[in-house]
This record gives sequence, structure tokens and C-alpha cells, in this order.
Amino acid sequence: MASSEILKDKLILAVDDEEDVLDIIEEEISEAANVTLHTATTFEKAQQYLVSYTYDLVILDIMGVRGFDLLQISENANFPVVMLTAHAFTPEALKKSIQLGARAYLPKEKLGSLVPFLEDVLKLNYQSAWSKALDQVGTLFNKKFGSDWRKSEETFWEEFEKNLSINEAAIIK
Repeated sequence: MASSEILKDKLILAVDDEEDVLDIIEEEISEAANVTLHTATTFEKAQQYLVSYTYDLVILDIMGVRGFDLLQISENANFPVVMLTAHAFTPEALKKSIQLGARAYLPKEKLGSLVPFLEDVLKLNYQSAWSKALDQVGTLFNKKFGSDWRKSEETFWEEFEKNLSINEAAIIK
């Protein structure tokens, strides 16, 4: 795997109640870049990290560690956040992630493409990162929930997508 200049020397927090998921994240990231990775398996430990360090990126599981509460703490500290999920892979969880300020949403089954995904989150502005993420997540949602999965929240999705633009790249340091 090629070295990632974008992730180089970053401080990242990964939070998941499943140790094996944290092991995969660590393996994926360490193969690509020289990063400092903190991991937590509980809400309490993650909360302690979030108030003690300044993170370049935070990866949060939604279930098991009160991911949405941690997202709010991270957002208040202006840390870019990626929501990671297997069990909360639902249109409602996706919408809530967006509303609470997450920069992207990644199903755990896509951990093999974690590094390019994180690079996009760090190098693209909010709208561009979400535009790319929705391309990938939307395809998976269409397969799982049918092509009309946005119908029940049509106004929200129309407004959100109206504000997305892939043409506005912005490196976040």
C-alpha cells in the first residue's frame, strides 16, 4: 500500500466497542501512514480522550459506545468525525449523523477502503466529502432499502443535496 501524505503525522481517535474492529482500523491506517492512533472501547474513555487531546480526525462507532453523544462532543471541539457502523446502517442513522455534524458515514464492511475514505474526509470540504460518501453509501442503501429509501425524508435529502458540491476542494490541516 502506498504511503499516505494526507494522513502523515495525524492524531486520530478510533472508538468502537469491538476490539477486532479497532485492530482492523489500526492495521489499515498503520500500513498507510505514520499516524498516532488512540483507541477506546467505551464512551467514558473516548470522552476522556476527546477533552484531553486535539484530534485531526475522530472515527466513531454509532452503537455500543454512544456514538452520537461522542459526535456532539467532537463537533463542539471542531474535530472532523467519521461515523462507522454495522448495526446502525439505516437512513435514520445517516440523517442523524449529518444533522449532528459528522463529515462522513462508513459501513464497517468497507473498512478495507478506510484509508482513501479518510483521505477524502481530510482533503475535501464538508460538502465535497459528503458528496463522495453519499455516492458510495447511496449505492449500498439502494441495495439494502430500495431506491426510494429517501422518500420518507424527501425534503431533508433535497435540501442537503442541493448544498453539496464536489468542485470545492479544501485541504484541512
